[in-house]
Amino acid sequence: MKLSIIIVSYNVRDLLQQALDSLIDSAEGFEYEIFVVDNASKDQTVEMIEAKYPTIKLIANQKNIGFSKANNQAILMAKGEYILVINPDTITSADTIPKVLSFMDTKEQAGGLGVRMINAQGKYLKESKRGLPTPWAAFTKFSGVSKVLPKSKFLNRYYMGWINEFETAEIEVLAGAFMLLRSKALKKTGLFDESFFMYGEDIDLSYRLTLAGYKNYYYSDTYIIHFKGQSTRKLSWRYIQSFYGAMYIFVRKYFLKF
Repeated sequence: MKLSIIIVSYNVRDLLQQALDSLIDSAEGFEYEIFVVDNASKDQTVEMIEAKYPTIKLIANQKNIGFSKANNQAILMAKGEYILVINPDTITSADTIPKVLSFMDTKEQAGGLGVRMINAQGKYLKESKRGLPTPWAAFTKFSGVSKVLPKSKFLNRYYMGWINEFETAEIEVLAGAFMLLRSKALKKTGLFDESFFMYGEDIDLSYRLTLAGYKNYYYSDTYIIHFKGQSTRKLSWRYIQSFYGAMYIFVRKYFLKF
């Protein structure tokens, strides 16, 4: 099988349906499977999948077990040469699946790939390509220093600002909203680290891919629409805990060993 598509969903039924329809269109002509892992949604997501998408492999969790653990549930069952982890609040372009699979086929050392992401207004999302959140990269981002020289390799490592939006290039960190992963690479690196409940797991896995000798790519010749933040409330205390907690887990894991 060429491709396994995995979506973790939590209370975004209508967006999920939109995401599924676009993925099915884009994957036409390939041998693929789709997993939806629902983390105890209360909006009839499970019923919608069962009624409208009988061929989708549904995993209905009885509680919200987090993004990493839910993805791992499906990855362990996946049969694809490639695994696409994608958010439910996305719309995939019709040419995305053919183009990214073709690119990965020509890059044997590619462990993972992300694509150009835009929001609902057509604005480019900077997190489409990122560098490792080293203490310096994090400081320049959160202090606002990176905005002074946004294309500087020294000051804007967080968003790798020297790489043009329309330039395909090797990057350090893939965005969890769209991660195309080589199954063979995951067997070497291991799956998502389940100590990350939500946020940070994409950074951690991206870093482990590079540590294992693989390369991560930002692919600019197609795009997805990402309705950023629809499944989380950005100003909620839960979001603050999850985001900054994930950053602490990553820094502690790799940069505070001593």
